[in-house]
Amino acid sequence: MQDQINNLSKLAKDKHKENKTFFTKLKKKPPKQLDYIMQELHEAEFKKTDCLECANCCKTTGPLFTDKDITRIAKHFKMKPHQFTEQFLRLDEENDYVLQSVPCTFLGADNYCSIYEVRPKACREFPHTDRKKFQQISNLTLKNVAICPAAYNIVEAMKTRIKL
Repeated sequence: MQDQINNLSKLAKDKHKENKTFFTKLKKKPPKQLDYIMQELHEAEFKKTDCLECANCCKTTGPLFTDKDITRIAKHFKMKPHQFTEQFLRLDEENDYVLQSVPCTFLGADNYCSIYEVRPKACREFPHTDRKKFQQISNLTLKNVAICPAAYNIVEAMKTRIKL
């Protein structure tokens, strides 16, 4: 798994132009069954992918924290939302709350998340490959293939399965 993670950035970079072209065509004319196909590809990939072996998303990027996330996680820590925000978060260029630093503060050495049960929505949904109206998040997916081996594999399977 570590070899795949180490090579992922280069693999994604090599496929970037091809993927971008594919997603441009996909946006223009998404197949009627796209959401079902994506759900199938996502489920098939995550039957053989163990996120605990990787955790590259937690090590290299930080999620956005919504107000609901902040309230829920602060409650978990028995803190006030503003205390949680001050201790762990910062506002980014787009005025979104994100972690002050990566790797994620809540990631353990064993790749387990210490707030898994109350983790942010962005973490629960990552890598977003089973999202409805998938064609609308192609820019996000292009970024995620360089971070997540499963997302990379799903996009490769997708290009084989969907002929545009």
